[in-house]
Amino acid sequence: MATKNPPTHTFQAHPWHGISPGENAPESVTAYIEIVPTDTVKYELDKEAGILRLDRPQRFSSQCPTLYGFIPRTYCDELVARRCADRTGHKDIKGDGDPLDICVLTEKVIPAGALLVRAVPVGGFRMVDGNEADDKIIAVLESDLVYGTFQHVAQLPNALVERLKHYFLTYKQLPSQTKRSVEIVEMYDSAEAHEVIVRSMKDYQRVFGQPPAAKPRGRARR
Repeated sequence: MATKNPPTHTFQAHPWHGISPGENAPESVTAYIEIVPTDTVKYELDKEAGILRLDRPQRFSSQCPTLYGFIPRTYCDELVARRCADRTGHKDIKGDGDPLDICVLTEKVIPAGALLVRAVPVGGFRMVDGNEADDKIIAVLESDLVYGTFQHVAQLPNALVERLKHYFLTYKQLPSQTKRSVEIVEMYDSAEAHEVIVRSMKDYQRVFGQPPAAKPRGRARR
């Protein structure tokens, strides 16, 4: 399979293709944040331009209760889809063709997205949208005073987990719809979150190629 050539930029790294998922991934990762809890519109990275764009106003009153974005240099394709199919028994599952989504919990108020944070995955939701695997990694902000010591999704407040589930199950659904187009078929722990992240990184490398090695930094000229 021929690899795709990701877009390149001269002055600023592309948030998806130009930034490492982190030296210690999957135990800790870099996350690019698109949405914060106070946003009343949905922002999404323009995959070609590498610029955050307005996708749409939030349809209803629900807002994402956490920081929300994706892990750079990940891609939900064959390996992620196969894991979903194996764990759920769903047939004809495919990847959604997007970078891997991540929710990052923090007690701090962060006013706007389009920024990078360091996060520690503690679990995730195995979500299926139609016939597409659409995993949501749940992580805590590294060194956060409230959530930073959590290591497993079971340690999170149940009310917050239920709020996250409600958001992802309803934010696309019209009030007149009686059948949901998405379902959360499994909530998994940190070990499974690591497995999904590794698979998404391998999917990325297969489709887009191995990223170039980082150049050593020399001493700044005086």
